[in-house]
Amino acid sequence: MFVFQSKVTCIINRDKQRDLQYVQEYKPENGNVSHLRVLLYGPVGAGKSSFINSVSNVLRGRMTIPTLASATTSNTSFTRRYETFKIRKGKGNPKTFYPFVFNDVMGLEEGSDSGVRAEDIKLAMKGGVREGYKFNPLSPLSERDPGYNPTPSPDDRVHILVCVFSANSFSCCLPENSDWVSVSAAIPQMAIVTNIDAACAEIEKDLKNVYMSKHLKKKVSVRHSAVGIPMNCICPVKNYSQEIQINDEVDSLIVSALRLIIDFGDDFIDNMQTSPAGQ
Repeated sequence: MFVFQSKVTCIINRDKQRDLQYVQEYKPENGNVSHLRVLLYGPVGAGKSSFINSVSNVLRGRMTIPTLASATTSNTSFTRRYETFKIRKGKGNPKTFYPFVFNDVMGLEEGSDSGVRAEDIKLAMKGGVREGYKFNPLSPLSERDPGYNPTPSPDDRVHILVCVFSANSFSCCLPENSDWVSVSAAIPQMAIVTNIDAACAEIEKDLKNVYMSKHLKKKVSVRHSAVGIPMNCICPVKNYSQEIQINDEVDSLIVSALRLIIDFGDDFIDNMQTSPAGQ
């Protein structure tokens, strides 16, 4: 048993280092794009902000808090504004950052008068939302609003859309809008499933059981049907929450998901080179 666990640990460490090196060396080849933009969306409390923090932890090798995340369980969204989060690379001066950024939007909520509007997500994907725009659940962003960006650049556009949901919750309220489907279909999509340890006792006992858990596979399968994202594009992760030091097993799942995000997003950026106006 000890020998088996040691081999598994070695594999986890090897995979983490391989994926980490890949991420650290990534650079968009399209000269018109300086960074890959990742848009995270999903139900309230799914762990969108915490995933950004967790990615930062892995890449910087220590605990960090580039974005504030809710410390309590709530039915309302903690994120209110459209903000871009960069992750610092190295410790030199002047500051340098990784060539990918994250945007976290207000959470999806049940009802037409709460949570982020599907129209706002659609505009964000096109690059039509300015930095700092405050989401209004009662009214979508309009062309008359100061938060509207009428001339988005290739950098402003979203290059990959990532749905974040919790394995420990049945909430999966997605925008019911045919227009949303047609727009999002043009952008690569994948999903992150969080709180896997809270959803399965075997995973909570040992994170290495993540790919052997039938319970988790069943939960992911339900989400796969709901969001229409292929099973091999849904990545299980455990966000950093209670830990005060980085952990190889937690890191390995996070950086594996990040590598897939970069691969899919970079494919979209490459296609932008040969498509007029990035369409």
